[in-house]
Amino acid sequence: MVVDGWLARAAARRPGAPALQTPAGTLSYRELDVAARAGAAALRARGVAPGDRVAIALPAGLDFATALHACMTLGAVAVPVDLRLAAPERERVCAGAALTLLEPLATGEAGARAGDGARAATAAPSRHDLASTALIVHTSGTTAAPRPVELTYGNLLWSALGSGVALGVDPEERWLCTLPLSHVGGLSILIRSAIYATTAVVHERFETERALHALEHEQITLVSVVATTLARLLDAGLARPAALRCALAGGGPVPAALRERALAEGVPVSLTYGLTETCSQATTLPVAAISEPGHAAGPPLFCTRLRLAEDGEIMLAGPTVARSAALEGGWLASGDLGRLDARGWLQVVGRKADTIVSGGENVAPAEVEAVLEAHPDVLEAAVLAHADERWGEAVAAVVVARPGAVLDSEQLAAHCRSALAPYKVPKDFLARTEPLPRTASGKLLRRELAA
Repeated sequence: MVVDGWLARAAARRPGAPALQTPAGTLSYRELDVAARAGAAALRARGVAPGDRVAIALPAGLDFATALHACMTLGAVAVPVDLRLAAPERERVCAGAALTLLEPLATGEAGARAGDGARAATAAPSRHDLASTALIVHTSGTTAAPRPVELTYGNLLWSALGSGVALGVDPEERWLCTLPLSHVGGLSILIRSAIYATTAVVHERFETERALHALEHEQITLVSVVATTLARLLDAGLARPAALRCALAGGGPVPAALRERALAEGVPVSLTYGLTETCSQATTLPVAAISEPGHAAGPPLFCTRLRLAEDGEIMLAGPTVARSAALEGGWLASGDLGRLDARGWLQVVGRKADTIVSGGENVAPAEVEAVLEAHPDVLEAAVLAHADERWGEAVAAVVVARPGAVLDSEQLAAHCRSALAPYKVPKDFLARTEPLPRTASGKLLRRELAA
């Protein structure tokens, strides 16, 4: 199935509306469309053809968005590159690309070759074949090396539609993105905004004071956060932001105590669960249910099917699932463990690969971490397995104290015993002064601690 190009359609519907706002400037939909068409001409001039891969190694911002939409206008496949990667890692991500963009596209020069900006804007409108690959996005690499995942225009469109049903769509939506655009969580904000002709407010990286100012003074209606960034915003004084209707929290476990704290401060937090292979969201707590008790990541998107395998592994199917993903009988094995509440809403337990088997009992590290992080003196926690002659694997915890706090192992163990079965209580606690290692999207790199 072929549909009209999303950016061109948005530019025709709302030409003067802000498409992208960054600290460096703002582009309207007409301006972004002109820049993308000129960028597509620049790509053609450099030998890029539809279907070719273009690696985008640019910071999050106007130039990145222009390059992304230029690829989609031309029909090239965009490959976002995480600028934090070491040189050998970047080379692997860029392998097979017809072109790697290390500098912004020369859209002014390309516009001149195309005639001028006005001619570029009125050229034949672009089309998207929903079966064609739009992006190659790499996983965050929390348990193994990052893997490339091919996402089609159809995956992106169904994801946007499913998200819109769960969260609603305000015509004046302003979605704040402080997540990396090299990963699907950040990218999806740019693409959903273009599909709905709403505004993406993009920061190059998460900076607490800048994000806080935006939430308090820039009429932000949606924001995507991970547990660490949400906690930093609350610590900085975020409370009752007037325009915010939803803070979408995902990217890893979100402790129940943290969400309860946010709700108490008037910050409406919705939980979501997803992965690169499902084009970001797979389940989302609807906005209408934000104030309800419980800590579920919600039902699956209306276009997504979900079931649990016998061992509790989350299995997913539907049009948001990447066709390049390995499927078992049509189902994607997520590698995550979960359970369903009485409503059939998903509660994520943790990564299957992280499960600790202690004395024959399974322990999900994320569950223990959530209990530890509910302690008033604990800022962060990571739970690991240590080899143990008696138990096979023993539960151990690495903890980071809040500023000014002093952690006591006996108190932490007592705190855990009040909420967990005895076999889940860490037998060792290691205090750490440095922040825990995390990916650019905020996910805990447990394997670095275990190394």
